[in-house]
Amino acid sequence: MPPLQQASAHEALARSLTRRGALHAALLQWQALLRLDPAHPDALLESALLLRRLSRPRQALEAFAAASARAPGDPQILAALAIAQAEAAQPDAAIASFRRSIAADPGNPHLRHQLRRLTSSLVPFWHIPMLNDAARNDAFEAAILQALAAEGPDARVLDIGTGSGLLSLMAARAGATGIVTCEAVPLIAETARQIIALNGHEGAITVVPKPSTALVLGDDLPARADILVSEILSSDLLAEGVLDTFEDAQRRLLRPGAHIIPRAAAAMGCLIESPVLANYAGVSRAAGFDVSPFAALAPPRLPVHGRMGQCRRLSPDLELLRLDLTAPTHDPVLAPLSVPVLADGLALGVLQWMQLDLAEGVGFHNHPETAADGGWMPILHAFPQPVPVTAGSTLALLAGHDRSSLILLPAE
Repeated sequence: MPPLQQASAHEALARSLTRRGALHAALLQWQALLRLDPAHPDALLESALLLRRLSRPRQALEAFAAASARAPGDPQILAALAIAQAEAAQPDAAIASFRRSIAADPGNPHLRHQLRRLTSSLVPFWHIPMLNDAARNDAFEAAILQALAAEGPDARVLDIGTGSGLLSLMAARAGATGIVTCEAVPLIAETARQIIALNGHEGAITVVPKPSTALVLGDDLPARADILVSEILSSDLLAEGVLDTFEDAQRRLLRPGAHIIPRAAAAMGCLIESPVLANYAGVSRAAGFDVSPFAALAPPRLPVHGRMGQCRRLSPDLELLRLDLTAPTHDPVLAPLSVPVLADGLALGVLQWMQLDLAEGVGFHNHPETAADGGWMPILHAFPQPVPVTAGSTLALLAGHDRSSLILLPAE
């Protein structure tokens, strides 16, 4: 059979086998066609798609890359390559491929949707509400102004966790010119550079697309910084590796006695009862069946949106844990905490929020009775099982941290 007829036969058979669900056999036909014509565009793309469907991601990625190399301007192949790169945990390469596909086919709404879906998955949702939190912004700016007033405009400023670049922009607006800010997510670092240039401060701020622990003194950072500012605290204080980051900065990147913003953070909280939140924190019966073992799989921490209308307070506000962020090291800790009970009820857990000491006389909190939703939300630390409590008694808890998360549990 002439090669052209063989190629047509392999293609027809491959498509028929694919429709019938015989994916392995279809792949063999496309591969046979590629041996006849290594540059066949349909065979390159379809074999890559089949490898992906057959859960062979590494081979699929190689096949998509080969297809793209043979047809570098094909938007369909570029989009397929981008999806494979994203699935292979190569988001930066995937973004570049999507951008090339959109440049080749700018009117395609599917490509724009896929790129937006990918980029938004790389940027935690809380960035936007945090930027819109005026009280938080004002508090950080007041602390930055205080530090620069003490150190002078020539102070070297290190901003860890660039995000949008807002804290660095505040420092530049206050007159600082030696600002270095680092960001571990390349897409966010790229966007921050755009925002900094848009606001005319690119001469004062250097964005380094690295985590702070990878910064090299004398290279990324000309000298040890006089001021550290960072908002990498999570809603439960610790989940973003804040202790490792601040300790490393003090060891390597800050001069002794540098201003640290924030300088302390406290986890505050109270016991609550809440039938509404109980339906998120645990389960007992469903459709008449006992499904209570599934409650053991529920997350111990849940973000709580809105104010305390859905909760009934069972104790006063208490300081659960305080972190001195100027300390050089922080050991894990777990200590007893006696909680006074104000009302009879079924304690679902502890509703926790944060209180920051940013500078002398400058603080911030997201108390759920007064603060609207922002980037930092109150967290429900649900007990393994709700605990009945009586007014006038005390509930014994264990409170502490393991360096990466808060621990709040009823004492045994």
